[in-house]
Amino acid sequence: MKAQDISREKSAELFEKAKKYFPGGVNSPVRAFKSVYGTPLFIERGDKAHLWDADGNEFIDFCCSWGPLILGHNNPEIREAVQAQLSKGLSFGAPTALENELAELIISNNKYVEKIRFVSSGTEAVMSAIRLARGYTKRDKIVKFEGCYHGHSDSLLVKAGSGLVTFGETSSAGVPKAFADETIVIGLNDKAALEQVFVDFKDQIAAVIIEGVPANNGLLIQDKEYIQFLRDITTANGSLLIFDEVITGFRLGFEGAAKYYDIQPDILTYGKIIGGGMPVGAYGASSEIMGHISPDGGVYQAGTLSGNPVAMAAGIAALSILAQPGFYEKQEQTTLAFVEEIRAFITEKNLEVKIFTIGSIFWFAFTSLEKIQSADQIDPASMEKYKIMHRELLNRGIYFGPSGYEVGFISSAHTAEDLQTAIAAIKEALLVAFS
Repeated sequence: MKAQDISREKSAELFEKAKKYFPGGVNSPVRAFKSVYGTPLFIERGDKAHLWDADGNEFIDFCCSWGPLILGHNNPEIREAVQAQLSKGLSFGAPTALENELAELIISNNKYVEKIRFVSSGTEAVMSAIRLARGYTKRDKIVKFEGCYHGHSDSLLVKAGSGLVTFGETSSAGVPKAFADETIVIGLNDKAALEQVFVDFKDQIAAVIIEGVPANNGLLIQDKEYIQFLRDITTANGSLLIFDEVITGFRLGFEGAAKYYDIQPDILTYGKIIGGGMPVGAYGASSEIMGHISPDGGVYQAGTLSGNPVAMAAGIAALSILAQPGFYEKQEQTTLAFVEEIRAFITEKNLEVKIFTIGSIFWFAFTSLEKIQSADQIDPASMEKYKIMHRELLNRGIYFGPSGYEVGFISSAHTAEDLQTAIAAIKEALLVAFS
């Protein structure tokens, strides 16, 4: 049965006011709720696995600030670390011991990187990694995959054109065609396309970049054999392999997708999960490759807020918890139990929906396909069912990301009671979506 709509009066008022100040009333496009029903919810506070909006509605949160809040909202260890640093200063534009401490914590627990550089976002990390790849190889062209998102830097904000192997077409106004022409876009899980790229553009490809597990356009889990193929073909052609682990790094495990596939990329990028939700990112590689970054080498990258002490303090607190034995195993067990109970209901009711999951990430796909590994396997019309499901879940106190292409996340703060409440709501919402 369709649930009664929650009040969004105050959120709606705030949204109308926000439209006066910000394009579309938001500071990041997906927040505008264009793909789902109603106006955006303006959030006032979060605690553990719960959110409260301006109208006083309470939600169990499975968006988790788009993934980084693996420890939930308002984690006490992170909060106390931030508060302690606040009394000492917010930014110095100079080195601090905190940078050393966080770097040591990461590198000593991650065999896939020898040196890192802290930045302020995942987009900045990927942008810097691309520049490093070009500077290191002295080549210009980048290969990316349709369905993988790597932030909003010009050279990666491209989509596929037509044909088996194509130059990218700009997917945003303001991106010069010349920039997009340096990016070649092919489909995921298509060996022939990548082999053709290396024939057509021999000795021109600086790097192939892929999300550790593509999770920005559905959850497109790739087979180990395909990822090994990427490693082998890039090595054979003198190109670098970049894992964009902004979502998967420190979420699948402390060593992310590199550990999951047991494959050594040449460069890895990480995002805000490092800082427990504070604005931070990083990229890392071997000492030899990282030696090309300024001031040691000729590839320039800088940032006043890189290694910001507040973000570093938050990161030390967060990653110290994530590095504890058994943390990720428990997360995966909790997520599988959650998903399996919903899957059993889906089977019982014979609903055309699948739940794909890896680690503590899950994704609802309204499809009959048993496996989805490329963007073209996602039916855009199926998003209408997600739209209904999203509204029904909000009305039942469950917060999912406002797009059917977005994945969901489970944090260590989700209690058994939270998950059972969510399961009951999801079952009801699915029945409404299929009614």
